[in-house]
Amino acid sequence: MDIKKQLIQKFQKDPEKYWTVELFREKGFVRKKCPKCGKFFWSLGEQELCGDPPCVEYGFIGDSPVNEKTDYVQTWKKIERFFIKNGHASIQPYPTVCRWFPGLYFTIASIVAFQRKTGDKTVFEMPANPLIIPQPCLRFNDIPNVGITGRHYTSFVMVGQHSISNSNGYWKDKCVELDYNLLTKTFGIDENEITFIEDAWVGPSAFGYSLEYFVRGLELGNAVFTEFVGTPEKYSVMKDKVIDMGAGLERFSWISQGTPTSYDATFGPALDELKKHIDYDKKLFLEYSKIAGNLNFDEVRNIKQVRGEIAKHLGLSVSELEKKIAPVEAAYIIADHTKTLLLAIKDGGIPSNVGGGYNLRVLMRRAFGFKERFDFDIDLTKIVERHAQYLEKMYPGLKESVENFNKIKEIERRKFEETKKRTASIVAKVLGKKISDKEMLTLYESHGVTPEMIEEASKEKNKKTEIPTDFYSMLSERHMKEKERPKIIDTTGIEKTKIMFYEDVKEFEATVLKVKDSWVILDQTAFYPESGGQESDTGFFAIDGKKIKVTHVEKVGGVVLHKTNASGIKEGQKIKGVIDWQRRQQLAKHHTATHIVNYAARLVLGEHINQAGAKKGTDKAHLDITHYKTLSQEEEEEIEKKANEIVKKALPVKKEVMSRMEAEQKYGMRIYQGGPVPEEMLRIISIGDDHEACGGTHLSNTKDVDKIIIASTERIQDGIIRITFMSGPAADKYEKRMKALIKEICDILGCKPDEIIKQTEELVKKWKAKRKEKEKAVRHIAKEVAATLEKKIENNVIIEKLDKNAKELQEISRLLTKPGRVIILFGTQKENAVDVFGASDNKNVNIGEIVSKVCKELGGRGGGSPNVAQGFGTQKEKLDKLIRKLERELK
Repeated sequence: MDIKKQLIQKFQKDPEKYWTVELFREKGFVRKKCPKCGKFFWSLGEQELCGDPPCVEYGFIGDSPVNEKTDYVQTWKKIERFFIKNGHASIQPYPTVCRWFPGLYFTIASIVAFQRKTGDKTVFEMPANPLIIPQPCLRFNDIPNVGITGRHYTSFVMVGQHSISNSNGYWKDKCVELDYNLLTKTFGIDENEITFIEDAWVGPSAFGYSLEYFVRGLELGNAVFTEFVGTPEKYSVMKDKVIDMGAGLERFSWISQGTPTSYDATFGPALDELKKHIDYDKKLFLEYSKIAGNLNFDEVRNIKQVRGEIAKHLGLSVSELEKKIAPVEAAYIIADHTKTLLLAIKDGGIPSNVGGGYNLRVLMRRAFGFKERFDFDIDLTKIVERHAQYLEKMYPGLKESVENFNKIKEIERRKFEETKKRTASIVAKVLGKKISDKEMLTLYESHGVTPEMIEEASKEKNKKTEIPTDFYSMLSERHMKEKERPKIIDTTGIEKTKIMFYEDVKEFEATVLKVKDSWVILDQTAFYPESGGQESDTGFFAIDGKKIKVTHVEKVGGVVLHKTNASGIKEGQKIKGVIDWQRRQQLAKHHTATHIVNYAARLVLGEHINQAGAKKGTDKAHLDITHYKTLSQEEEEEIEKKANEIVKKALPVKKEVMSRMEAEQKYGMRIYQGGPVPEEMLRIISIGDDHEACGGTHLSNTKDVDKIIIASTERIQDGIIRITFMSGPAADKYEKRMKALIKEICDILGCKPDEIIKQTEELVKKWKAKRKEKEKAVRHIAKEVAATLEKKIENNVIIEKLDKNAKELQEISRLLTKPGRVIILFGTQKENAVDVFGASDNKNVNIGEIVSKVCKELGGRGGGSPNVAQGFGTQKEKLDKLIRKLERELK
């Protein structure tokens, strides 16, 4: 049994304590048990069923119970007015890419906007109490349901009604009263149509019980009463309990309009544009959608069977039904995926093959796939433009992100086409089979093969291929959370270290609190611990006239750990600490330069730029930024130019310490460039209009950086560009090295510095000509050898020892390869090694496995695919015996 079900059973032992609210007593709501699903719920009147599909069908499609029809944006304004009238502050939405809470890539619920870490504890910090927020949330575990059920999304707006139960806020009685009044007074829904279902919620480091409210089979919201902090196994009651009511804006708009699906009520002009390209039978979809709530991959394993029942109910064959609804569902999917991508890209999300970028790439490729499958003559960028125009009033800045979407789309489209060509043979091999969860994950993560690519190929070849229905849920689970860094040592119970490294203290005195292994803990320190990518200070301890080197410094929680190269330090001893000040100054220059380069990159490349990592050493530093393509030389030069302009402006490097909430409200969520900061008080570093929460050591003015030289830029992974640079003395050293290198090159080439490029081009031409001559010679030799070996082939097998190198073996093998043939060649040209090359066009002989085994027996390693493999061995003396053994087995 999962944790959530266990919690519900625990809470249901005392429903009066957890779920009974004052409104239920006043209005006469009765607690009942649904005879179909067994859930407990509260309602008025004669309702026997809980109201949650599949226990009931949708009863609002074509017959809305709401007093006024409103579109998506109007619906939000209606909800907003109600809560403002009832004392709530309306808050602007937070980014969809979550950089403030550890472990999450995306904002998955409205409450996440206000969740923070202080040490190891989860706390809730709200800019107003109570408040209402239209928070866009990204979730990827429902991808198979999107477009099919009429209600599932990868991005949706969670209308967050949040309150902390102190003197300013309220608790569950007031929450349920407000939600009831929203439904009955603002939307005009009959109170007899409302059911409240008992449920529970488990989040990161907090949980509670909840009441989901339904109308005519549609869940509109879920009022979570977050009362406990920790995990269900180990928790405590929160001092200030939190109301976490999340209502689906898409659902409220849907029930208001009574459209066939919530997509029709949500996507506005974007869906109108898509519908121009399909034959949309509104009457059929109206009937179909009333019972389509049963189509849920989480609960219905055989979706084709359920569709068969629906088709029968509608008087159609399954093929007729699918022919009519599949293109419409594809339009819904494209509308959903493009909206999600736009929201994510606006906040700096980039499709990639790492982390949360996996999920964004999945959406982009699915959008491409459905567009191609149904031959939609549409431009995805045009759809995104429609989204941006429609939602601009709710989310200012979306229009500015359309251009970035278009650039990213084109790059991703090319990669998608290349992947399809490259993986065609891989896809062909799995057709007609049952693919396991593990195999599907490997196909996607190693080769980029999506379930849709396999489905399309299966249809073309008329083969039945079984694909895991919950593949995207598995993928999402693997790539929704970051991995936490393990602690060096346990510092529980140790007093926090008083820090002095922001005070420019070069020497200090302290008392040893604890010694563990090679780590020393002091009551206070001026040694800066490695943090935010900045290398730690080094120096020494002076104890009883001896100097003990401090080689590294780390921080765990609030405790600073000093690594030393000597034993004998005892607890209670007085020590003198001395910092290597020259090193500290260079690190401070590089850390300040990192802020400047990040600022400059944003000015040159756009607002989507965010820090993805950084390293500040003494010789050089690097900054990793989120960007969708490799930088051109012009962009690299422009960033360097902008960075040095900032240096020359002699801007003050402002350092402020303020509360986390004050910093967020003053400077926005961009302050988390280095990731989440688990502290109540933040140190904000400001250069111009660039503001970052940063605990590093910095200079006081940009002019003290001296100059910044960008040595290189490179794409280290999808969506991440590394900029390597130097400043201060490190930049001077780099320039000297480059001058010396140029002189050495000139000496070798016998030319002047301005002739280097011309001379190098000539050298490359000669090298290419020589390489072509060598390749021609290899082909000539291989042709002669292959002709000789052709006569020695027995039973379509050739195993031979040759005085050749690996390149020659490969070419000989290529010439010998024919249908059904197996080739294993050993090259003995090297003095202390044997090259091994194999090829097989026989489906019963896996040459990769054979070569791997052969190389192992020869003391080396190798392998490859079932068709081609290579490797090496180091024990030549075993070769003849091994060849005889292979001949017996294969010939």
